[in-house]
Amino acid sequence: MHIAFLTPEYPHPATGNSGGLGTSIKNLAISLVTENIRVSVFVYSQKEGLSFEENGINFHLIKHKKNRSFGWYFYRKHLQQALNKYIKSEGIDVMEAPDWTGISAFINLKCPLIIRMNGTDAYFCDLEGRKQKWKNRFFEQRALKSADALLSVSAYTAEKTRGLFNLNKSITVIPNSIEIGEFSPSEKPVEKNRLLYFGTIIRKKGVLELAGILNEVVLRKPEAELVLIGKDVVDIFENRSTLELFREKLSPGASMQLTYLPEVSYTDIKEQLAKATVIVLPSFAEALPMTWLEAMAMEKALVTSNIGWAKEMMIDGETGFTEDPKNHKAYAEKVRYLLNHPEEAAAMGKAARQQVLLKFSTEVVVQQNMEFYEEVVRK
Repeated sequence: MHIAFLTPEYPHPATGNSGGLGTSIKNLAISLVTENIRVSVFVYSQKEGLSFEENGINFHLIKHKKNRSFGWYFYRKHLQQALNKYIKSEGIDVMEAPDWTGISAFINLKCPLIIRMNGTDAYFCDLEGRKQKWKNRFFEQRALKSADALLSVSAYTAEKTRGLFNLNKSITVIPNSIEIGEFSPSEKPVEKNRLLYFGTIIRKKGVLELAGILNEVVLRKPEAELVLIGKDVVDIFENRSTLELFREKLSPGASMQLTYLPEVSYTDIKEQLAKATVIVLPSFAEALPMTWLEAMAMEKALVTSNIGWAKEMMIDGETGFTEDPKNHKAYAEKVRYLLNHPEEAAAMGKAARQQVLLKFSTEVVVQQNMEFYEEVVRK
């Protein structure tokens, strides 16, 4: 079988920056190759066109093309032509595309098309309480309704998306996966009282609420410290640096206990995870976040948000705690509890890794994906 992925991002030096979507595709692609499945990855909107093979995966970077009018349509037709050429010449059995902004709308492929829901623009706009551009909604709805099959990384995302677009198709749920060996527990000692947040510095990730939470933590535990890691972005509501907004919300005491690091390498992220006692991820808008899986795989106790997808990943009181990020005092109390009871935090971290081994390891999830692809091709 030959599986292909169409994506705007992939973690590779040749393709630019990548987030959780690219990481999830990479994990799946590598695991499929180990099962002797042929894999091709098409990364669109690139500066230059390029094809190469690496670690058993065929990469095709498709250059972005601009048109004075109806650029969205002509670029999709450009993608259609390029994809169909490879579908025919390489014998691709099925193509998978993301739901974000409906890139597959108006693209007619010569093989079955699967859309995997990692969260449409409509989905995130709804979670964040902001208005969506009509064009994005139009493309997403057309793409979802014209796909041959639908996947979702969480049941919460599947049902939320179904309601937003009035979908009457079946949606199969297969979670994102993580290579357990890449995020193994560290033997290095943890830094006592250290908290860690890693991810984009953005409102939807709960970063602004984290400022209030840290204020409450430091109020009763002044020695607690927070390491904040991630790329700062302009806040969509106030048109200012989110990091600046975060700092403005900190109390003088909490401000003294903050260390900010911009984007760092995967290796550095693992080192920071190893040092932390508690991971704080109070996000409001996710589908099934890779950051949570990475921290859990490294046997770290988490305090996360308690929204939808969280219940499919976390076991409250066993792998860590889930809490409403807007309830700063309650969230901070759970953080302080783990800081004050390091042995229980360590036990929760071990339970978190077991949860990942059971439900989210590549060995488990790749089999679910292979069975799904085979069923789509049969139909």
